[in-house]
Amino acid sequence: MDVASFCRQSRVLVVAGKGGVGKTTVTAAMARMAAHAGLSVLIVELEGKGGVMAAFGRKGALDYEETLLHDGAGEVRARRITPDDALLEYLADHGMKRISKRLVSSGALDVVATAIPGIRDILVLGKVKSLERGEVADLILVDAPATGHAMTFLSSARGLLDAARAGPVRAQAADVVELLTDPARSQVALVTLPEEMPVNEVVEAAYTLEDRIGVTLGPVVVNGCLPDAPALDRDPVQAATDAGVGLDPATSRGLAAAASFQRHRFALQEEQLDRLAQELPLPQLRTRYLHDADVGPEQLELLAEDLAAAVAALPDEPRRTSLHDERHQAVGEQ
Repeated sequence: MDVASFCRQSRVLVVAGKGGVGKTTVTAAMARMAAHAGLSVLIVELEGKGGVMAAFGRKGALDYEETLLHDGAGEVRARRITPDDALLEYLADHGMKRISKRLVSSGALDVVATAIPGIRDILVLGKVKSLERGEVADLILVDAPATGHAMTFLSSARGLLDAARAGPVRAQAADVVELLTDPARSQVALVTLPEEMPVNEVVEAAYTLEDRIGVTLGPVVVNGCLPDAPALDRDPVQAATDAGVGLDPATSRGLAAAASFQRHRFALQEEQLDRLAQELPLPQLRTRYLHDADVGPEQLELLAEDLAAAVAALPDEPRRTSLHDERHQAVGEQ
């Protein structure tokens, strides 16, 4: 599948995953990949950690107004959306600008934004829905909260839809549910690491998202993968000797120990990747392990290349059946 077709499968892609798996970095890399394919991208950041700005070589944090991060074949813009900002804009758009100003001046804004359970998430998702309907970009990437909060975040609309019988809150919840359950409008991409605990969590999250919320899942992104086995097979001490480099005993032992550790880690990685494929029948997009402490434009480019290569290996036709059906079919074929 070509990158442009992949990125046009839905207008909104929610990127979610356990904290620490590189979800924000993957969001930025997906944006860079889509921009290289000539598409316009809007990144919506919800937690305000600043990782998106740093990945594009910018300092500071995003705010409610859009920031241009990349301008090439396609452009990447980004903004942060908070419940308070979304509420103020909602009130202003519905002729209640004076009320919104009074809420700010009186300090009552937070009280209003939390008056109904789940309303904060609905406000943010309602703004995302508004952006999607306004066709502000070819692809909107939502850097979602960590998995635990993401479940609540994405299920809040259905909960409010069941609780509210009428009124603007129910209407907003209905619009959000319609957005989340229409695969042409939105999908969810889960991010994990090739390690036991993150794999356990991403498998559980995938089935919960599909069963409880009814979202469509895109490929799972496996971040931080070690290189293929051939790069680890060669004895580094022998390689140094063959190259005419003399090593003292301590250095030789250190290199041998490091190579052994890498081979062990690679074996564990392959075990988890195989288990992930068996328990979660989704295509995998794998990105490399980065040795750099921070991710900047150079590292982001490498990750975008990895994603593009993985997308190119996908079939032209996206998956259309449920996880349960695909898993049952795979078991039957075995």
